[in-house]
Amino acid sequence: MASIDAISRNLMLDSLKDYAKRRIPYDLIRELDAANEFPADILKEMYDPNILGVHLLMIPAEYGGVSGGSFDIYRVCELLARIDLGIATGVFATFLGTDPLNQGGTEEQKAKWLSRIAKEKLLVAYGATEADAGSDLVNLRTRAEHVVKNGKIVGYRITGNKQWISNGGVADLYTILAMAPGGPSWFLVERNMEGFSPNKHEDKHGIRLSNTAGLSLDNVYVPAENLIGLEEGKGLLQAQAVFGYTRLMVAAFGLGCGTEALEVAVRYSQQRVQAGTPLSEKQGYTHKLIVPNAVWLEASRAYIEEVAHKLDAGDHGLQTEGAIAKYSATEAGNRMAEDAIQALGGYGYTKDFPVEKIKRDVKIACIYEGTSEIMEMTIYRGRWQEHLKSRGRYYLDQADQLDQLHAKVPCVGAHAAALALRALGAIMEECRVQKLTRHQHVTFKLGKLIAAAETAACFARTAAAERYSETVRFDKQGWQAMARVYARQTALNIAVEGLALVLGASDQAGSLSDAVNLSAVQAEQKGQLTDMDLVAQKLKQTFKAK
Repeated sequence: MASIDAISRNLMLDSLKDYAKRRIPYDLIRELDAANEFPADILKEMYDPNILGVHLLMIPAEYGGVSGGSFDIYRVCELLARIDLGIATGVFATFLGTDPLNQGGTEEQKAKWLSRIAKEKLLVAYGATEADAGSDLVNLRTRAEHVVKNGKIVGYRITGNKQWISNGGVADLYTILAMAPGGPSWFLVERNMEGFSPNKHEDKHGIRLSNTAGLSLDNVYVPAENLIGLEEGKGLLQAQAVFGYTRLMVAAFGLGCGTEALEVAVRYSQQRVQAGTPLSEKQGYTHKLIVPNAVWLEASRAYIEEVAHKLDAGDHGLQTEGAIAKYSATEAGNRMAEDAIQALGGYGYTKDFPVEKIKRDVKIACIYEGTSEIMEMTIYRGRWQEHLKSRGRYYLDQADQLDQLHAKVPCVGAHAAALALRALGAIMEECRVQKLTRHQHVTFKLGKLIAAAETAACFARTAAAERYSETVRFDKQGWQAMARVYARQTALNIAVEGLALVLGASDQAGSLSDAVNLSAVQAEQKGQLTDMDLVAQKLKQTFKAK
């Protein structure tokens, strides 16, 4: 994908921050949240090119957009989530809704529809999910039947229902997935088409500033030219082709929500004095509620950015990588929001402080664009195939590379990450030998362990770089300590949980305890408490109390 330069990107981010400060203060967000109200005027303003033009990021320059790359869009998604995840979801719905066009549309379709979206500031919705199918797009019930005149297909009649559609009740344009005679296909449906109607706005637990509604399509006539790509049966391929990318953006939502909750908790800890000292000086507070979440978030950031750069360099698919990014960052953000409420005590449980709302909002990031359980299965399937194809060498070869990195840069946790990967490889091989993947519980748990191991390896590589990303707000000493903390904890979790997983499924583990090298993993824990102390201090320095 194309991308914009760093100066333009940062100007866009600064403009978005200024707009939010001026136009979307927290008091307004609280009011809209209580009323379960979608701020249509704000979204339209944000789409106005003279104000922000945020929707133009997803549109190529030749159609009136700015050709934002994956890294650019991740940065905007993270910031939007920090402002309000409901508003972020409304913007993302337009991003998502344009994906079938960007991915499968003809040049004529792109020129017509993307230009309209850019110029007319159209809100777009992505109509894939159905009540009984959920994320299982294969079991579509929405049907598109041929309309034939003089022996030629001139259009389609679409009948069916969609559910949980972001922007469903407010969009101007919808991309609808339906089962045509030739297979699943995407269609462009305009709001004013006869027989099309959105259902009621859902009363949700969180992201209440986003509009979520079902869609009813009763014999809606769509001209043949509105079949995206003008060829039936390409719908699932077009959807799957962008999962790596779209899930990366939801990962950015988890990261943004988690980082906002983290900052609130760290700043509060410096002001709240208990038994004569601030909470920020107490290990029982920092090392339980703050530090583990902070390093998980930063590890997730490193992984998100690695995948974003691969996409911008032209890599395609990356479904497994997108699933790992989403799983890691959204689970981290959800956990941080939960612990932030605990960190603020009674204040955290009130609506006066934002962490209560962040927790309600961020949970959806673990659900939409594929639940965490679907991510675990996706991750397992992708990497299980790699394990089999490589005859068990997939993670062992990566571990060798990390050991080489450790020899050059011994302070980034590369050795611990290598231990994690070797333990993972041994656990997967034992699961293969004993045929344990017939148990769904085993496959889900493997997905979780794979995500942690790959994220730890990425964090070590990133922390070893001579120059850090523009997003890193910690000095080298602090960020490398974070990488070490995350890698050690990951190695320990994989070794212990992996052994327990195999024993729980088979009652025998053979020599697996030797293969996971538990003694070496335990020895690697030396220095963990000192590093956690250092991370706590770096967090306090970075997020000073206001």
